[in-house]
Amino acid sequence: MHSSTLSYREKVPPQRGQSVSPGGSLVVIETHPIQYHVPVYRLLQREFGIPVTVVYGSDFSIAGYHDKEFGSHFAWDTDLVSGYSSVFLSRSADGGAKNDREVDTSGLEITLKRLQPQAVLCVGYSPRFHWQAFTSACRTGKPVLFRAETTDHAIHRYPLKQWFRDTVLRRLYTKCSALLFVGSRSRDHYRRLGIEDDRLFFSPYCVDTSPFRIDEEARGDLRVPARRELGIGVDELVIVFSGKLSRRKGPDQLVEAVRQFPAKTRDRTVVLMIGDGELRDGLQAIASRTPAVKIRQVGFQHQKNLSRFYHAADLLVLPSLHSETWGLVVNEALHHGVPAVVSNAVGCAPDLIEAGKTGEIFSAGSVPELTAALLRCLKLTGTRDVRSRCRAKVENYSTASAAEGIAAAYYAVVPHHLS
Repeated sequence: MHSSTLSYREKVPPQRGQSVSPGGSLVVIETHPIQYHVPVYRLLQREFGIPVTVVYGSDFSIAGYHDKEFGSHFAWDTDLVSGYSSVFLSRSADGGAKNDREVDTSGLEITLKRLQPQAVLCVGYSPRFHWQAFTSACRTGKPVLFRAETTDHAIHRYPLKQWFRDTVLRRLYTKCSALLFVGSRSRDHYRRLGIEDDRLFFSPYCVDTSPFRIDEEARGDLRVPARRELGIGVDELVIVFSGKLSRRKGPDQLVEAVRQFPAKTRDRTVVLMIGDGELRDGLQAIASRTPAVKIRQVGFQHQKNLSRFYHAADLLVLPSLHSETWGLVVNEALHHGVPAVVSNAVGCAPDLIEAGKTGEIFSAGSVPELTAALLRCLKLTGTRDVRSRCRAKVENYSTASAAEGIAAAYYAVVPHHLS
């Protein structure tokens, strides 16, 4: 991907911090504040001179909500509304939507008329909110940008359903002035549907690293105390899973794969589970089967608490079976210098996993292949060179790169003058 990425990067926006006149505005339409998106919007406004207003369908992620897959109630603990402008179509405390399936676009068209944007950014086509938002965006008569987790690999579809999906998406994409791909599978999806390269811009899927401590000094400070707190020895192998403990994510397959390790390797291995969900109680029972697998569960953790667990770990595993359009925990792990073993159902696999260097890839659903991939990856643990390689691999998948891509698309479709 990297050679082709360079050609997209030639379509660059003005330099960061360079003033642009006359001022225009970008309106983004989202279901709710999302911790992975907000830092990108802040950078767009601060570094690229684009006034950003995000129209949210609801504030439930700030007010608190019940996540079906996590199986728990929580609210993001970070500031998600400063550094850019925001408008909420509803508030959950006033009877508004309490999850992304309930949210609707009531009041959106009136809001867009009032905001008078120079361009509108849409960020998906599921749930139905995004379809309605896209229609409203087109009615403004302004350029529409599209950035979403587009891919063809995540879900298997029968031929007739695939044809219908392709037909609908081709029509949708023809209405977009620019399309932003988040990774190589996203780019391939657009190309397969006939999108010209001059409408494609690279805006990678990314995590904001500011809540983390990701360098070698942090590893030295955090690794041993975190292991001590978890009851894990300094010489034990720690394999971490981070995410929703749901069947589609496959945490139970990780436990079964470790059970297949040679006895000496299995006895010094600990599986660390970060997250919550329907499988949480059952995972302990699975791990207790003979031969037993040592497991630690720490529940859902906010981002500011994650670094100590990543530094305590030697490998990350994301064994998703399907519907894993990207896998941002892989970004998180690599930023901390932790190599990753992922299934081929994970969207970021071709971008971030280089076999034998930053991790391994195995066939989704195959416990024997997962076991073999983990054993191959043992040689990547515990070395500074590998950690440096992991950090270098994910360096370009940053909030700065994501903002730069959106800015390039914006300036390509909105008339502007440098000053």
